[in-house]
Amino acid sequence: MFTEQISLYEFENFRGKKVELSAECKDLTEKKLEKVGSLVVESGPWVAFERKGLAGDQFVLEKGEYPRWSTWTNSQISSCLLSVRPLKVDSADHKLHLFEDASFAGRKMEIVDDDVPSLWVHGFQDRVASAKAVNGTWVGYMYPGYRGRQYVFEHGEFKQWNDWGASEPQLQSFRRVRDMQWHKRGCFIVPDPAPKPKPNPSPAPPAPPTTAVST
Repeated sequence: MFTEQISLYEFENFRGKKVELSAECKDLTEKKLEKVGSLVVESGPWVAFERKGLAGDQFVLEKGEYPRWSTWTNSQISSCLLSVRPLKVDSADHKLHLFEDASFAGRKMEIVDDDVPSLWVHGFQDRVASAKAVNGTWVGYMYPGYRGRQYVFEHGEFKQWNDWGASEPQLQSFRRVRDMQWHKRGCFIVPDPAPKPKPNPSPAPPAPPTTAVST
């Protein structure tokens, strides 16, 4: 059976008090962990929250090491992490519908099995007021290039931006959240360098000219 596992450390670079979790925790201070300086996701994915009770800014955490707070958030706003829970990933496939207006009205954009670093490139402006996560789990960002505040979209319908925890309908990039049940190496992966081409074998020496034999 697949089990989520995350280790949280008090200080940067995996030092200080350590807490291991395999289920949601709505208040890390109850585990005697007053702050989180680094963490390791053994299996997941997970979503962490700025405040107790799974509230506040969200931080999506996939398998890997996070030696300091700046490695799990690029919003430069929140440095607190006080609650966490495993993310629900219902499928290896991914499909997301975005709508310009609330209640699934206005212009619509469909994203299927792809990451989108900029909605503008696809002719969709920065206003996303409702969404349907048809398959898979997604994370949306306020700015292009997966920057700014993060918002999780698990399978289901989101009639307005408050449903995903936002205070305004602004989203400009989306990516898929990968589950280790299907994606053994996580989501953002640096591709292996292409193998160097093997040198061409030495050309065979030319065959000696054929000598005609007269009869």
